[in-house]
Order: sequence, then C-alpha cells, then structure tokens
Amino acid sequence: MAESFLAMKKYFITITTVISATILGQNIQNNPGSNHGNKFEQLGTILPTPNAYRTASGAPGQAYWQNRADYNIQAYLDEDKRVLYGSETVTYYNNSPDDLDYLWLQLDENQQSSVKNAGYEASSTLPKTTTIEKLRPTDLPVQDNGYGVNLTKVTDAKGKPLHYMVNKTMMRIDLPKTLKKGGKVSFKIEWNYKIPNRIEKGGRGGYEYFPEDGNDLYTITQWFPRMCVYSDFKGWQNNQFTGRGEFALPFGDYTVSMNVPADHIVASTGEGLNFKEVLTPAQYQRWQQAQNADQPIEIVTLAEAEKAEKSKSKERKIWKFSAKNVRDFAWTSSRKFIWDGMKVLIPENNNKVMAMSLYPKEAYHLYRKFSTHAVAHTIKTYSEYTIPYPYPVAQSIEAANGMEYPMICFNYGRTEKDGTYSEATKYGMIGVIIHEVGHNFFPMIINSDERQWSWMDEGLNTFVEYLTEERWDSKFPSKRGPAWTIVDYMKLPKDQLEPIMVNSENIIHFGPNAYAKPATGLNILRETIMGRELFDSAFKTYSKRWAFRHPEPADFFRTMNDASAENLDWFWRGWFYGTDPVDIGIEKVTVATAHVNPELKQKMIQYKVEKPRLNAFEDISKIRNQADATLKYYVEETPETQDFYYRYARGQETVDTEKIHYQTIPATAPLSATEKVKAQNITAYQIDFKNIGGMVMPIILEFTFEDGTKLKDKKSAQIWRKNEQSVSLTYYFDKKLKSIQLDPMRETADIDTSNNYWGELSEPTSEFEVFKSQKATTRGASDGRLNPMQAAEKK
Repeated sequence: MAESFLAMKKYFITITTVISATILGQNIQNNPGSNHGNKFEQLGTILPTPNAYRTASGAPGQAYWQNRADYNIQAYLDEDKRVLYGSETVTYYNNSPDDLDYLWLQLDENQQSSVKNAGYEASSTLPKTTTIEKLRPTDLPVQDNGYGVNLTKVTDAKGKPLHYMVNKTMMRIDLPKTLKKGGKVSFKIEWNYKIPNRIEKGGRGGYEYFPEDGNDLYTITQWFPRMCVYSDFKGWQNNQFTGRGEFALPFGDYTVSMNVPADHIVASTGEGLNFKEVLTPAQYQRWQQAQNADQPIEIVTLAEAEKAEKSKSKERKIWKFSAKNVRDFAWTSSRKFIWDGMKVLIPENNNKVMAMSLYPKEAYHLYRKFSTHAVAHTIKTYSEYTIPYPYPVAQSIEAANGMEYPMICFNYGRTEKDGTYSEATKYGMIGVIIHEVGHNFFPMIINSDERQWSWMDEGLNTFVEYLTEERWDSKFPSKRGPAWTIVDYMKLPKDQLEPIMVNSENIIHFGPNAYAKPATGLNILRETIMGRELFDSAFKTYSKRWAFRHPEPADFFRTMNDASAENLDWFWRGWFYGTDPVDIGIEKVTVATAHVNPELKQKMIQYKVEKPRLNAFEDISKIRNQADATLKYYVEETPETQDFYYRYARGQETVDTEKIHYQTIPATAPLSATEKVKAQNITAYQIDFKNIGGMVMPIILEFTFEDGTKLKDKKSAQIWRKNEQSVSLTYYFDKKLKSIQLDPMRETADIDTSNNYWGELSEPTSEFEVFKSQKATTRGASDGRLNPMQAAEKK
C-alpha cells in the first residue's frame, strides 16, 4: 500500500501543543559487552526450528501444506443509499493435519465502525491545528456511527443456521461437525454495510464524490467476509484489523457478479465473463481490438464517459467476473470511467496479459499517456526479478488512492484543470502505479503475512519498485532504495528508532521502517555486499520457492543464505533486528617510509643453556598419580625410551646452565642500487577505522594520488569479525597519496560522512542560502505555483 494521506480543510483553529515521544528499540545480541563476537553471531535460535513444513534451507518442506477457500459472491450496489448488499457461498478446504471445530473470518469493514472496531486506541494530544468540523464535544459514551458489517444470515450449504460470534473485526463460525483433516465445508453468508466516504474517513475502500458532476467513484475493497489463514506457524491468523497491518489470506477461486447502475463501468480482480452483454457494440469491438494491440486502445472513450456523467441511468446491469488461484478480490464501479488497454507478452512464460487502466476525466491527460504503459513495464520487469507474471489481467485504477489487490490496484494522479501537471505529480503517479501493480508479486503471489510483517510485503515490493523505476527512466527521481536516502531516518535518536522486525501495529515511523529501510537493505546487499548476479539469483530462488505459498521471515533469510553461499546472518541481525546505524569513520592515518641502511653488520648475541623443562607447579593430578603405586608409566616400563632428557629432568645428567655462550649473527645481504630506489619510492599508509554507529559494513575506499590518478578497494564486512569496534588497513604505494575517501559512492547509508575523508580539503566553491521552510503541501497536490508545463504553455 502506498502511504495514505488526508487533505486538511480550509478552516483552521490554532492550539498550543507540547509533543514528546519515547520509543524503545530492540537489541538482540548474546554478548553485548564485548568488542568481539556480537554482530557475527549466527541467528540460531532467534529463528524458528526447521521442521517438515519449513526446512533449514528456507524452502517449503516435504510436508508443507496450506488451506484453501473458494468463493461464489453476488453484490448489489445501491448508489442512492450508498449501501452495498452481498451474499456469498464459501467452500473451505482443510489441507492441514489438524481437525477444526471452528473457522475464523475477517470483517474488515468493522474498522470503520465507532463501536465494532478493533479498539486499538492511539495516544491523543492537542493538535496544532484542527478543522471547525472536527471541533465538537467528545462523545461519551461513544455513539454508533452506523458503519460496519451487518450480518443478516449465516447458514450451512442447505440453509440451516450456523452459530457464530463476532469479536470486533473477526467472526468465528462454530461448526456443527468437526472439519476433519483433508475435508471441506461450505457455508453461506448474507450481509450489507453503509459505504463510507473514503476521502473524508480515510481507509482503503469506499466512495469519492465529485461535486462538479454529482457522481461517485466506488472502490469496493475488504468488502466481503473473508477467510483467515490457518497455518503451520501460527494456527489461525486472527489478529484484529486496526487499519494498519494489512491482510493474511488463503488462495482460492472466485466467481463474482456485481449488480450496478446500467451506465457504470466495472473493473475487478479476474477476467470479465460477460463483456459482450454489458458493453455497447462499439465498446466491445474496441475491447477485442485492445487484446491484440501493442499501444493502449480506448475501450470506453473520454466522450462516452463525459456523456455518462450526465445520464445517471436508473436501469441496472450485472457484470460477471472469474479469478483463479487468487488470495483476494476487489472491484470498482463508476459512470465516470474512461477505460484503455493493450496486450503485454511476458516472455518467460509466454503469458499474454491485458494491461489496462480506468480513470475519470480529471486524470485523463496523465493516465491516458502513462498508466497502462507503467502497468506493462511493471509486470514485465518484476517478472524478470521474481517469477513470470501468471495472471491474465493487470490494472491501474485512478482513485486518488494507493492500494493493491490481485490484478487490480487503486492509484492517484490528476492534472490541473487545464490538463497540465507538475513533475512531482507525474513521477509520484508513475511511482505509485509501479508500487501497487508490483504488489501483485508481493504479497498477492508470494503471499506473506502482512498482519504480522509489513516489511515482507511493503519492503520487498519497494525494493523491486526501485529497480523498476530505474529501468523506466535513467533520471527517475526514486525516493526509496538508494543507500543515501535512508540516512536521515537512521540519524534519529535511538529512542525514536525501532527494528524492522516489529509487528505492523506497533511501528511508529511506518514509511521508513516498513518500506524504505528493508528496500535500502536489499539494495545494499545487491550492489555492495553480494553483487547483482549473485543477489538476483538468490532473490529469484526465494520468489520461486514461495510463489502461491505463505512465507515467513526465516524462509526469506534462510533462502538468501542458502541460494548464495553467503552467510548473511550478520546483515539480517544488524539491519533487520537491530537499530544501530552505519557510521564508520577514518580515525587516523599513519604515513611511513622505508629506512634503507647499507651499513648493517654482523651481530653477536649472548645466551645460556636451558634448564630442564619442568612444570612450575605440581598439580593435583600429578601428585595423586605419583602416590598411586599401582600406576605404571610407559617410560619406566620401556627403558629404551629413556634418553638424555629423561635423565636431565631427574638430575642424572648435569649441565652448567649459568655459563655465558656467544653466537654470531651474520650481516644481511646489502641491497642493490635498484632495490634501494624501489624501497625509497614506497610509502606505507596505515588507516585506522572506528565503528562509531555500530552496524558493520564493507569498507570501501577511493585513493587519490598527487598525480591525479585514483585507485579503489573494498573489504568485506567480515573484516570486523574479530573486532567490531576498530580495524586497521595498511597499503603500500609507489606514489604519494593526496586523499582517502571512505564510501565515495555513499553505498552503505553512513549517517556521518564528515569523518570519511583524509587529505587535502578543497576551499568552498559556492554559497548556500538559509531560510525558514514553509508549510508542506499535501502529497501529489498543487501548491499553487505555475508548473513548468503551464510556463511553457504546453500540454
């Protein structure tokens, strides 16, 4: 999910505030007081014990299993009341080795309710500003706001009522008969809920109202009672939905029909089954044309969408879709939609994919030009780095949003009224499309538990997003991925940092922690520690092993180690389990030259003959052995093994050990003239490094010589393994050094580069201005300035 934001309204009331925060970090080390042995310890028992389900190599075991849920769903969208009605038949397959007496389902829409939500309250303080609409007396007791799921019927397949219990955002169905291992059960649920205004209330699903034409745009997400995951590592994943930690879901097949106003256009997870019935003949012809097009074809045109905005039909149409082997299902509906699409071929599996975009006229001049191309680029690039895209459809929907589902995602990207847009809006839109479409791979296919581990979803996806952005345009202004972009976060005080390995609900700095830091770490592994070829091979192995399965962190860590022959536990320990930043500094440089002495002569040394080598202390074992009359010594039993030193130790041989003896040490061979010149031309440099931040990293150096030439060297992170606080490196050069630069390409996320340099410092060549910052504008929104397109009068 792209991080959400709320636009503030125009009426503000200023309130004085005092804000403070204390966040405790995590430090998992077995020997924290030592300068040796902490950071290179194996993860060992920190990771779960391998078993028949999950192996020590990181691969699924021979007994690996996962349960499955198939859905048949009917939905009715009441646009006048803004209520969604639904009914579903769920068939649940118990592939586990356990018998199940009850099932858990998710009622995510209850998070919008004031009385049914998860109850994960957050600390509240006086705001600096607020809106007049929000300035009202606190409701005590809390009043029901009317949102959340209303369950009207829960029965077995034959219509017999089933006992169920709702606990906040979770629903338990008690089975009348135990669901045995290897068995399956079907049941039915009918429900409805009031659709929230997503722009005002926030969240992933709901409607957006367009006052200029009086229409709504619906994003229908987390909209049906969905099965929880039952797994070998947790049992039921029924942690409450708080709005933060996203979803853990089993795979299954879906058949879904949506009854909507006749002039609405619907898009969803999966493939349309009845486009010929719901589209006009001209639109259906364009749909068929688009399936073989290599450029986006408008299936529903701008003119048709603008006409539909004014019609507001009271007739109804039913759209039907099917999706195979997906973990979720979402859809969108509006009469405002323009729809374009084209065919994309995935070479790795010869899959012909329909890349498509739907968007209102407010986004036309951006989405028509970029969106479907960005979809195509994303699934092709991700296929190279992970697994070939397996689904028949990939879609981007403009909904002033950023959220992902199988084969469909919701993004932002609207122009000014004159059709122009800023560069920030353009690249923000392309970036969010790549990110959300990329979520098809993480976690929609490589199906991690987002409720527990946000980084396995957001972090891995943000990393491949960065690779994909870089291949969209060499000048793409990527915000996350390069090492230097994480420095400001890593500079924060320790009490404001937290490890990546933290539950989703408990993360304070969610963007840096769950998105940026893991993505940066993987990029450091790829570019600096492992190298691209080795990293890419191991990363593809992980993706293939866990495609359409439920991986856990240990499966990722172990696979990356196993598939690369690199012991990366030091990196997982430091970057994922720890909060130490990288700050390696050059503490001192000692310069030395050779001293050539041609006058070396022979030496005379004095010495004495050694006394018998006897133990300085007769230990208890020796005393007891000597007192034991039955104990036999080999040398006593075997006289031929008794020699001079046997007798010398017993005083049977005498030697004068006080007499001074003399020995002559001959002079060393003189150096030739050539050798003298060679030695005199060598300068040695001992560079002492200090690990100030705590996180170990490779030492990367750039040497600049007085003649202007340069050399580079890199030592692996293992150089710190015997002393994690300080190390030294000595180099011998036949020309004089001018400077030494540590981490010249800023590859390691070093938070203080002021101690990364030794040598001559150049004089400042420019000036900088200092001014007070103004209030930041909302992400993606215009700040009122003329954008370059407007200035150039180009659209």
